[in-house]
Amino acid sequence: MKEFTIAERKIGPNQPPFIIAEMSGNHNQSLDKALEIVEAAAAAGVDALKLQTYTAETMTLDVREGEFFIDDENSLWKGNSLYDLYKEAYTPWEWHERIFQRCKELGLIAFSSPFDETAVDFLESLDVPCYKIASFENVDIPLIRKVARTGKPVIMSTGMASAAELDEAVRVAREEGCENLILLKCTSTYPASPENSNLRTLPHLKELFGTQVGLSDHTMGVGVGVASVVLGATVIEKHFTLSRDDGGVDAAFSMEPKEMKALVEETKKAWLSLGTVKYGPTKSEEPSLKHRRSLYVSSDLKVGDVLTKENVRAIRPGLGMPTKYINLIIGKKVVKEVKKGDPLTFDVVMEEGN
Repeated sequence: MKEFTIAERKIGPNQPPFIIAEMSGNHNQSLDKALEIVEAAAAAGVDALKLQTYTAETMTLDVREGEFFIDDENSLWKGNSLYDLYKEAYTPWEWHERIFQRCKELGLIAFSSPFDETAVDFLESLDVPCYKIASFENVDIPLIRKVARTGKPVIMSTGMASAAELDEAVRVAREEGCENLILLKCTSTYPASPENSNLRTLPHLKELFGTQVGLSDHTMGVGVGVASVVLGATVIEKHFTLSRDDGGVDAAFSMEPKEMKALVEETKKAWLSLGTVKYGPTKSEEPSLKHRRSLYVSSDLKVGDVLTKENVRAIRPGLGMPTKYINLIIGKKVVKEVKKGDPLTFDVVMEEGN
């Protein structure tokens, strides 16, 4: 898959994973806290910070019954209407410029997930470098068209989407001018479990759609994120908070600063460990060759003495002949004097010229 850049940061298999901290609603409606989250994300070493751009009115209707009310016993948000949930979680649009400016000051790439066409227009006015399509919007074809027409890179989560739905989304994005697209494997449960992450989808997703792939991860901890790198993820997104104890709509499945720092460090290690197909000693291994097992004389021997399993041993270090020759040399007479601890070499049993 071709490498490309977002705000001068190269993204691709030959680059360290691009780590995104998703703020979501973890600011708890405090701009000061939002800016603290930006600072903590930068200190953790992430590449980018992402917002979500919507209002309760652009997301749903102010209805508090039926399908507009969350009564799922397993939901973190049980007992809320959709409208009230989004009203609590949204990031005020007037904050975006302040947050983006602080990101720039700290060397972070800042962008957002728009949830309707007005949000795209607003984010264009702030000149965001790329866009994210959330899992729940990967079937919103008009929104995908609008985002793709900006010509900027698009990162799209694939949660819940069938192969046919993704095919339509990818095809539309490309038809409308999106040349740089990344698909993120995502499980749209909050939190998600490792057993439902299905990371083996990553190589298939990459081959099926000819895009870079990554992970939008709602599991707890760093394990799933690290594993995704081995399967080809070039981008990893995780929700981020200062402390889960602070509460908030997404805090329960968000990473804290120390955890995010560990994710940055461990995914980079995983990426570095991939290397290339390689057999034989690496340059750094070459000094260790002398510690291999080989054949050594274990008793003082005079010319004419016979080599036996009592006076020849396979031991470390590795300066003697390979151990595979032990049956060949047992019974041979030595042609020169050797001492205990001398490496057994062919010139001990073979006269010069023979």
